[in-house]
Amino acid sequence: MQKRTLVLTIMLALSLILSACSQPATPQTSNSSQPTSLRFAALRILDSLPLFVAAEQGYFEQNGLDVKLIPVGSAPERDQLIASGQADGMINEVMSTLFANRDAITVQIVRTARAADKDHPVFRILAGKDTGVSTVSDLSQGEIGISEGTIIEYVTDRLLEADGYDSAGFPKVNIPAIPDRLALLNSGELFAATLPEPASTIAEQNGAVNVIDDSAHPEYGYSTIAFRNEFIDANPDAMKAFLRAIESAVEDINNDPAQWDSILIDRELVPPTLVGNYPVPPFITATIPTEAQFRDAVAWAKSKGYISGDPAYEEMIRSEFLP
Repeated sequence: MQKRTLVLTIMLALSLILSACSQPATPQTSNSSQPTSLRFAALRILDSLPLFVAAEQGYFEQNGLDVKLIPVGSAPERDQLIASGQADGMINEVMSTLFANRDAITVQIVRTARAADKDHPVFRILAGKDTGVSTVSDLSQGEIGISEGTIIEYVTDRLLEADGYDSAGFPKVNIPAIPDRLALLNSGELFAATLPEPASTIAEQNGAVNVIDDSAHPEYGYSTIAFRNEFIDANPDAMKAFLRAIESAVEDINNDPAQWDSILIDRELVPPTLVGNYPVPPFITATIPTEAQFRDAVAWAKSKGYISGDPAYEEMIRSEFLP
């Protein structure tokens, strides 16, 4: 009887062990190897270069991400994709984030995308080649083409004020599309215009005069990377992985800025006439807009009547995902 009991006990133990070994893996284990899907609305602008470099170099995959870059042709198209949940992230600016969050916090900035420095402006105010303009005060003689309610209008006002002038004394005309602003300036139909790089370089090549730019005031000239806050809160590890990939791409660009011509052409990030003749500027490394920059943008937007209230810096801008 004792032997029989011992045998039965051993058989029962073996059965339990085999049963445990045959159980499927837990969901956490099975999902850990699956890449996180992420959709990013990518404007056809120079600021988007790190996105496409990260994709081409495989940095997204190396960081466990399945990133779909969705080409968009305009800021309104980009904003619509974000608002409808068809894209998770985008390149924008503080002004765009303020407007998106007027009623509720839906978008948050996680990184600065591109920024001016003393040698590389991002925005310039240029006068037409036949206007005879040579000083900032001369710009008051005609209309400056801007895009109302955007960083273009903000930078225009702030650069004029930084030079000691009241921006209200300079007539402005709303021409939202950059290609239209550039074409009108080149044809002489527009007295002056505020343009981002590389459109401002094209304008100068066609005879426009660079009157003032943000290289002397880089605190005003920058773009940002922002995501829907619902995506951020649900995927904090993916946010860190995404920004690690971007950092690797920025390092590659800054180490060898001349090797990305094929991406610039294929993704239409700069006009074909500039490819090969346009030095890619250095990209800023991991950082976010400062509270002073944020507060200045808020003050300007309130003065224009675009927003009300005093949004909190911490609600709009998050730094914890930076590598």
